[in-house]
Amino acid sequence: MTAAEILCVVGARPNFMKIAPIIDAMRGHVALSPVLLHTGQHYDEAMKDAFFRQLGIPEPDVDLEVGSGSHAVQTAQIMQRFEPVLERVGPRAVLVVGDVNSTIACGLVASKKQVPLIHVEAGLRSYDRTMPEEINRVLTDQISDLLFTTERGAERNLLREGIDAGRIHFVGNVMIDALLKHVEKAVPAPSVLQRHGHAAVEDYAVLTLHRPANVDDPGVLAGLLKALVEVSHRLPVVFPCHPRTAAMIETHGLRSVISDGRMTLLPPLGYLEMVGLVSTARLVLTDSGGLQEETTALGVPCVTLRENTERPITVTEGTNTVVGRDADRILQCVEDILETGGKRGRVPELWDGKAATRIVDVLARRLAEIAA
Repeated sequence: MTAAEILCVVGARPNFMKIAPIIDAMRGHVALSPVLLHTGQHYDEAMKDAFFRQLGIPEPDVDLEVGSGSHAVQTAQIMQRFEPVLERVGPRAVLVVGDVNSTIACGLVASKKQVPLIHVEAGLRSYDRTMPEEINRVLTDQISDLLFTTERGAERNLLREGIDAGRIHFVGNVMIDALLKHVEKAVPAPSVLQRHGHAAVEDYAVLTLHRPANVDDPGVLAGLLKALVEVSHRLPVVFPCHPRTAAMIETHGLRSVISDGRMTLLPPLGYLEMVGLVSTARLVLTDSGGLQEETTALGVPCVTLRENTERPITVTEGTNTVVGRDADRILQCVEDILETGGKRGRVPELWDGKAATRIVDVLARRLAEIAA
């Protein structure tokens, strides 16, 4: 029997950690054969290579090389370049992960071509339609044939939206699969800092900041940076700076704000370097969805610099506290963590490193049923 080809799509760095365990599980399954397509949505070739190498992801079979652009331009270009690839490969199904523009763009093309669509990390909702990712999540779920969820609340969201229960499968979190596999290989924090010319620190916070709502408005960004500088007076802050954020800091002359505190700026880091920093941090301040999950799995207190989260289980069961952009709330939460150790949390159900195996088992069974 010939293995069914599954066209697996990645486009942005958060996708890389999610696709790696799935590709690995498919390669070990006799009934499935992955074909990897990279849209190029995150176009830093050096960073892509570092993540692929560290996560053991094979070189993409197809690279659309789309690059940057507005949401409309980027989505349109991905659709335009993806369609002939889909026709040429002729896969049994298309698998997309997460909520980036590549997810919805390739999902729409597959759906219109009547190729079964599989969405990994389905059903997460912030209920904030100002977030482009929320639009991507809702629309991708509506057109997907198989939906794999990371937490039980996601299934309830999907059922409320009219998704048939037979299409939904609770499997756990593939991002945690990657984390558990690689955490012991992580680069220790002192080595990360020394590699970039900085002295090691024993006690520190990690900061990431990249959401448009936080970095595109110079007033909002300046306010956040001033609050985070105040945090750094209590605890040194290590800040791997997203290219978007770095550009905004330079454009709006905000580097002087940062220089007032104990804040160490680093360039974007590889996966193993970032895991090494986060795993031994006293706390993490972030607007990243993935880091909310990783800190919960690692037991590291997380302060989310957003007004909402699409990952509520990290708050109700994990180590995450959502504080928004208010300086007083940020400082109060940090102070509480420094005094009490912060939320202890627990690892959520099925975040056990076996989500990808469950996905592949369900997928192989469903394809066999269709072929019968």
